[in-house]
Amino acid sequence: MIQTQYNPDVLSCLANLSNDEVFTPPNLVNDILDLLPAELWSDPKAKFLDPVSKSGVFLREIAKRLMTGLETQIPKKQERINHILSQQLYGIAITDLTALLSRRSVYCSKTANGKYSICETFDDEQGNIRYKRMKHTWQSGKCTFCGASQEVYDREDTLETYAYNFIHTDKPYNIFNMKFDVIVGNPPYQLNDGGGTGSSAKPIYNLFIDQAKKLKPRYLSMIIPARWYSGGKGLDEFRNEMLKDKSIRKLVDFADSRDCFPGVDIAGGVCYFLWDRDNKGICEIETKRKKVINKSSRFLDEFDTFVRDNLAIDIIHKVKQKSSSFLDVVVSSRMPFGLVSSVRPDKNGDLNLITSAGNGKISSNKITSGKDLIQKWKVMLSKASNDHGGQPDKEGKRRIFSRIEVMPPKTVCTESYLVVGNYNSEKEANNMADFLRTKFCRFLVSTILLTQNITKGKFIFVPNLSMEESWDDEKLFSKYELNANEINFISQLIRPMNSNNSDL
Repeated sequence: MIQTQYNPDVLSCLANLSNDEVFTPPNLVNDILDLLPAELWSDPKAKFLDPVSKSGVFLREIAKRLMTGLETQIPKKQERINHILSQQLYGIAITDLTALLSRRSVYCSKTANGKYSICETFDDEQGNIRYKRMKHTWQSGKCTFCGASQEVYDREDTLETYAYNFIHTDKPYNIFNMKFDVIVGNPPYQLNDGGGTGSSAKPIYNLFIDQAKKLKPRYLSMIIPARWYSGGKGLDEFRNEMLKDKSIRKLVDFADSRDCFPGVDIAGGVCYFLWDRDNKGICEIETKRKKVINKSSRFLDEFDTFVRDNLAIDIIHKVKQKSSSFLDVVVSSRMPFGLVSSVRPDKNGDLNLITSAGNGKISSNKITSGKDLIQKWKVMLSKASNDHGGQPDKEGKRRIFSRIEVMPPKTVCTESYLVVGNYNSEKEANNMADFLRTKFCRFLVSTILLTQNITKGKFIFVPNLSMEESWDDEKLFSKYELNANEINFISQLIRPMNSNNSDL
């Protein structure tokens, strides 16, 4: 632990235990720790907590920095090790296995008081890296603390419960009964909540951040999925609180998680941040795409959702200056005709039905909503994005929309699709379909589409234009006075799309 070189570093080679338990590479940990003030590393009274310790890498890298920073104040190496490990570093493991692994990384022994432990002052096996097997608190089939599904996680003692110690208590300050200067870590991201077909997952990383804030540390830094930017399942309140929190002073954003965690595909990318309790103000933002880094300083709550790029914000401002109505007012909600995705065509019926499994007929008496749309021309749009989990392709580009199709009168669809607009003529519907295929339109949707699920709320920046005329990118770029840099930026992020729904 006290050496400066690792050849190789075993913590760089660890595979993830599961998709919910992503191990953090040492180089990334140090990038996160670099956000903290340098004077912390020479403060013998500073206390650090990793409430979600998996490999122990955060605590280990903090210890290495303190070993250097405290050398003049505590010259004797063993005395310095004892002080740092027993008086400054604390961890809460997420499972019994990660507790052993974390102690091995930090104390060089799976037991804090073992024969090979480099710390001489502990009198118990756990030391300052603790783990206690806990059970969920069930109510109506879900855990009252984390929302986990009782059907999935009410299991025998030989299996992990994933009832994480840090968030399964109303009094997190009682775990160590002390105040911390820094709380840092990489929390679990989600848990099965028993919804949908049984594989529905509820985000829980927000619970760790909320719990950490209750401890009122001076600094808080965690790396988490970026999906909170636009809210979504269980994240709307968290998004609102994060956006208006002026204590978030730095935000480092990865549009593609694979640029941060090699080989790990996390929909919408990831980010890490520095929350500074006593220093509120504007936020410094770095958005990273491959080797390109875009920097800006701005408040996070300029819009109801967080927009990654400065150039994107400039484009949105130009659109808003020239448009007062936006496409979210004409895009349908979920199940535009009241038909779930499992509905299949009948042999007979007075309406044409489009489903993801094929087309056919259906009777109009099965339509429970959107009846005013039936006799109109309209545009059908796949609810699922073309991009896997909202991620760009190898060139860093996204297509956004998958299937776009003009729907004649007396044609309906299942909830696998959204309906965009309703028109009296085929020409207007074709114009809308062409508008949706423009890079301009798809780029504006992409600014807040961080998952694969497209909803009407993703169209809040797309102008609601008259479809009595046709639109293409050249015409749109001119109308909204986009400059060469802005046009090039859009082209770098969005792939072309032609009229048969394929890439050019």
